[in-house]
Amino acid sequence: MRKTTFALYFGNRGFMPAELLSEARKEVSEAVRSAGYDYIIMDETATRYGAVETRDEGRVYAKWLEEHKGEFDGVVLCLPIFIDENGAITALEHAGVPILVHAYPDEIGKMDFAHRRDAYCGKFSVTDVFEQYKTPYTIFTPHVVHPQSKEFAQNIQDFAAVCRVVNGMKDFNIGCIGARTSAFKTVRYDELTAQRYGINIESFDLSELIYRVQQKADDEQAVIKKKKDLKAYTNCSNVPEKNMNTLAKVGVVLDEYIGEYHLDALTLRCWMELEQILHICPCVLLGELNDRGIIASCEMDLCSAITMRAMNLASEQATTCLDWNNNYGEEKDKVILFHCGPVPQSLMTEKGTVTDHKMIAKIYPGQGWGTNEGRIKAFPMTFSNCRMENGKIYIYVSEGEFTEDEIELGYFGCAGVAQIPDLEYKLYHLARNGFKHHTTIGKGHMKKILEEAFRYYLNYEIIDIDSRR
Repeated sequence: MRKTTFALYFGNRGFMPAELLSEARKEVSEAVRSAGYDYIIMDETATRYGAVETRDEGRVYAKWLEEHKGEFDGVVLCLPIFIDENGAITALEHAGVPILVHAYPDEIGKMDFAHRRDAYCGKFSVTDVFEQYKTPYTIFTPHVVHPQSKEFAQNIQDFAAVCRVVNGMKDFNIGCIGARTSAFKTVRYDELTAQRYGINIESFDLSELIYRVQQKADDEQAVIKKKKDLKAYTNCSNVPEKNMNTLAKVGVVLDEYIGEYHLDALTLRCWMELEQILHICPCVLLGELNDRGIIASCEMDLCSAITMRAMNLASEQATTCLDWNNNYGEEKDKVILFHCGPVPQSLMTEKGTVTDHKMIAKIYPGQGWGTNEGRIKAFPMTFSNCRMENGKIYIYVSEGEFTEDEIELGYFGCAGVAQIPDLEYKLYHLARNGFKHHTTIGKGHMKKILEEAFRYYLNYEIIDIDSRR
């Protein structure tokens, strides 16, 4: 995969110090490369100093962007000085990707006419015009920052994540395998609303998956390889051979759906037919898919798959869907987040153990093999989910951390203790805003990145659950 790549834009204004432009081209280019990303830059001879001042120069830059469409993920709009906003909006109004507005700081001792930049002020000129034209852009703190600083390196890293989320969420395919289980109205969704947000849904009847699984032989090469991969992925030593073969077959069929329909994500009706007919529970398969970067949610929860994909794009790490399941004693800011066993192995303390689903075994013993039981390890995390109503996607994002607090051995499934500041207020807001009993979690703190992408580029409706109001 190619690195995240930025198109670099440098603004100009005729009476400002021109020599500062050549320095900026060099410094910003080096800073982007040092941060681990690639860039493309317009030739210095294409306009005066390779920068943009006038509307005509803006048209030159816009044409250059069009010629390089598909080669860049975002634009870094640099203000080495107080630039001309008319050239900027002409150049970038139809860029079609996120735009980071970056302004150079002035330096004490260099405030004479040959060195003074005034980009501090000029940044407002650019953002004001972009607001007038309804052209989305990104700004981070500090207001002005030198490209050779650690703050700029962090800004570029965060902006790269914003670009991945925006570009990855605008147009992706998700497979819905099976109907919503009747017991869970909480996971209902609106397919037309999803499509308006660029989320294309491919629907499949669960009977088709079951039929395809039943047509596969135990000795097919793809089945043998899948079984080997699963045994390397986690501890499958307790799984009976017949159930292990069936798990592998289901895994192969899911891979076939992904390949045939170019799926970026899927959600699956995971109970009770798979247990009653195939005698497996698909949890471990979903966890393994998420560890491969293919989003997979259980219980036909398409909305969870949406936020899982966003966090995966932002963090480039596995995500998962969990229940708001239990209080943790008397500690009001702690909660046990749990699911039967679809947590990716990379988020667990150690390799899990594939078991017969303990709840299903109460009624159908030996028919629920596939839950990957274990514990979630400690890490800073982001949690999010969404709902669809009246043609809109409503979404929340907040942060916390998984702790090393122990959960008693008798607690089945895969779970972890999460510490979330002001948890009681957040739970109140979740209930009052009609969010489900599921939340999705990703590794690292990403609230700033996700809200930037959701609010300013993807036009999701942000629900603030962090407020005490």
